[in-house]
Amino acid sequence: MSKVSGGSPSVKSKAVYRVKNGSSYNRALVARGSLTVWLDDSLWRQWYDQRPCQRGAQFVYSDATIAWMLTMRVLFGLPLRQTQGFIQSLLDLMGLAVAVPDYSTLSRRQGNLAVVLPTRCPDKPMHLVVDSTGLKVYGEGEWKVRQHGWSKRRTWRKLHVGVNEATGEVVAQTLTSHRIDDASQVAPLLTQVDEAVEAVGGDGACDKQKGFDALATPPSEPSIRPIIALRKDAII
Repeated sequence: MSKVSGGSPSVKSKAVYRVKNGSSYNRALVARGSLTVWLDDSLWRQWYDQRPCQRGAQFVYSDATIAWMLTMRVLFGLPLRQTQGFIQSLLDLMGLAVAVPDYSTLSRRQGNLAVVLPTRCPDKPMHLVVDSTGLKVYGEGEWKVRQHGWSKRRTWRKLHVGVNEATGEVVAQTLTSHRIDDASQVAPLLTQVDEAVEAVGGDGACDKQKGFDALATPPSEPSIRPIIALRKDAII
């Protein structure tokens, strides 16, 4: 496939592509719609919950089963009912005689499911960057509020994240109410990081004593260097 650009050099034009390998290009387009699902055999061995019986109703399906079905739901953008039907059809095609959790089970279990984020172990101590963002869980749109004012109370949550500066990978997260400040979440974020941390960076919202106290380490362990962006009203 060759690239042909037209127009004056001073005018930015859209590139025009001419297909010269039509047969292979067509096969590639067909392959985009193919579906191959690789499933680990260990999933079937832990399909049903194997924890000891406790008081009250018992779980039928394991957390791994629920997590896998919810992952497929997000991957293909399916509602809960369609997720149940999709997984049932997939297992029927594979000839597996296992029961499939219904949509109501998925709805109940997803709220308390403990999700473990896979992480890559770096070969050197990590530079952790912490920040937060607001999540509106109830309320009116921003345009309506700006144009006509608010008529309903808006509810917000605050998502605090810790990111590996070198890879951009989210390695820690906490969800709090909007009243919780960023500095108070430095310690909870650090407890979720299993790798060594050499520095923690953040904006002026972390420039509080509680944020620096979270970086205090025992004398026998390597120290963590704070990197805090200066506030606008800081005096140098």
